Amino acid sequence: MPAFPKKKPMRIRAAKVLRDNNYCLPLPQDEANLTQSRRNMADNYIEKQYEQYEARKAAWKQSQKYRKKTRPTSPSPQTEGGTRERRVFVTGGASGIGKAIVETFCKEGFRVAFCDLDEKAGKETAQGTGAVFYPADVGNQTALEECMQQIFNEWGDIDILINNAGVSRFSPITETSVEDFDRILSVNLRPAFITSRLLAIHRHALQTPNPYGRIININSTRYLMSEPGSEGYAASKGGIYSLTHALALSLAEWHITVNSIAPGWIQNEKYELLRAEDHLQHPSGRVGKPEDIARMCLFLCREENDFINGENITIDGGMTKKMIYRE
Repeated sequence: MPAFPKKKPMRIRAAKVLRDNNYCLPLPQDEANLTQSRRNMADNYIEKQYEQYEARKAAWKQSQKYRKKTRPTSPSPQTEGGTRERRVFVTGGASGIGKAIVETFCKEGFRVAFCDLDEKAGKETAQGTGAVFYPADVGNQTALEECMQQIFNEWGDIDILINNAGVSRFSPITETSVEDFDRILSVNLRPAFITSRLLAIHRHALQTPNPYGRIININSTRYLMSEPGSEGYAASKGGIYSLTHALALSLAEWHITVNSIAPGWIQNEKYELLRAEDHLQHPSGRVGKPEDIARMCLFLCREENDFINGENITIDGGMTKKMIYRE
């Protein structure tokens, strides 16, 4: 952008104008008249220079260089309020943490679609939020891919993918079949790869690249701590942890950041029935709520937070940092 001309002392500017224009003032009656005449000439000079500056500024704004610098960084449409209207897809969005995510993003003006196996709860959530509901079992690869393809056909792309769907089943290892183990991984881990892979394939085929993308995988603190009978669940969440940083490298080509969130104790319902000792187990003084996770999802999706990539963020009120020994 052209710089505004630096000001010179008033007498020097006035003298320059007189010299350049070969102009001589009439001999003044006294020194006061001479001073006023010089000031008038200096003021005229400043006005002329400012007009030239404004003209150069206007010409520069019409140039290609200016347009390139001020070009929007995202092709996403704008809502009436000026908020960026990103396209969000959430798996397992009918209840619990997933529902809180759907509600939070809808309130912020995002276009939200979600899938869930529970058709009744899904319809209720869609009706209450304005989100689009797709009944689908994430453990069924064909159903999940068809669901995403419908969204691509209707919206053109997905800006934010949140892999939240999961099951929690605990049983003694002697009573856990291989089929049970596989079923947990097929719901908790495998769909995150399927959806991320499909988004990468779609982005690769786009003629106009989308410079924005977010994938958030909902993990669990069980990826690093366990109890008896949690082999399938712990393995699936450990897989989410590793899959996240692998995807962050593979999808960087398409401007997609990939992070995971590991919730601790999140009470989805009947929060008021918790005991005081339940809350006191947490350094933060309370048990977590689904909205705590939804707010972190929203934070990671802010455009300026693209430097957070490949990370697992634990949200547990400090519980996993607390020693369990009792006096």
